Amino acid sequence: MELQEIRNRWNEVLDAVLEVDRISWLSFFDARLASFDGVTLTLDFSDARKLSAAHEFSEVRSKQQQILAAAIWQTLGITVEIVEQ
Repeated sequence: MELQEIRNRWNEVLDAVLEVDRISWLSFFDARLASFDGVTLTLDFSDARKLSAAHEFSEVRSKQQQILAAAIWQTLGITVEIVEQ
């Protein structure tokens, strides 16, 4: 699957995340899909960070990434590793 195909269906992925966890949906709503090499999907949050204060979410981020990866599997049928920039 190519990055553009994931982008084309990203709203479907986000809808699947929303069904599981609204906080995770909010955290990935502003993500830009930066790259996909067939295994690793890289998300870019640089625009979202411009407007936010300093917060540390690393403790919950792993769970949110698992929810997103599961939604991608459910929606697109591909297994991905999530990386954030």
